[in-house]
Amino acid sequence: MSYGAGRLRGKVLASLLLISAHPVLAAPPALIAFGDSLTQGYGLIEQDGFVPQLRAWLADHGAEARVINAGVSGDTTTGGLARIDWSLTADVQGMILALGGNDVLRGTDPAVTRANIRGILQVAQDKGVEVLLVGLRAPGNFGPDYQREINAIWPELSAEFGTLYAESFFEGLGETDPAMLGDLFQPDGLHPNADGVRLIVEGLGPKVIELIERLD
Repeated sequence: MSYGAGRLRGKVLASLLLISAHPVLAAPPALIAFGDSLTQGYGLIEQDGFVPQLRAWLADHGAEARVINAGVSGDTTTGGLARIDWSLTADVQGMILALGGNDVLRGTDPAVTRANIRGILQVAQDKGVEVLLVGLRAPGNFGPDYQREINAIWPELSAEFGTLYAESFFEGLGETDPAMLGDLFQPDGLHPNADGVRLIVEGLGPKVIELIERLD
């Protein structure tokens, strides 16, 4: 072996030893917040939206994750089902699924909403993606039967697919009467302001940490 070849071999071995002594750290898990205008951050500057505030909350609580905003303003469960397959890219390991509010606003047949949510969960299951399913509490505008059928969709499908479950996107607000929450909402009365989002994140944050722990 020539002197030059020996030096080259020595450098390669030294590099390999250096790499083995300092292993490459695994990237934090990737989650998508898959929903409508509530996850998209409608009416807010970017840093006040749900996903940026959730990222900051998780960092403050020592939970490492890359949270991707997959909210589409105005989206329904039908739209969500149409885009879920390509949204769950190979790097996505977890999903916060928060869809259905626009179905209720439109009076969508509960059977359609149920089938769409089931379809989304089936795609996630087939891809090995863990899910935090966020339910909702429908108002009584369309009658008690509609309200009962809608409200049952999320807990029943969560049990069927073995997902984590949060009863409502708004559970962190701690009050069911919208009239008592005016200072936490934008003028439209539908979308939370920055302070409202902060409380929503504090309410959902522990569930998101549970989701991250499922990815270990």
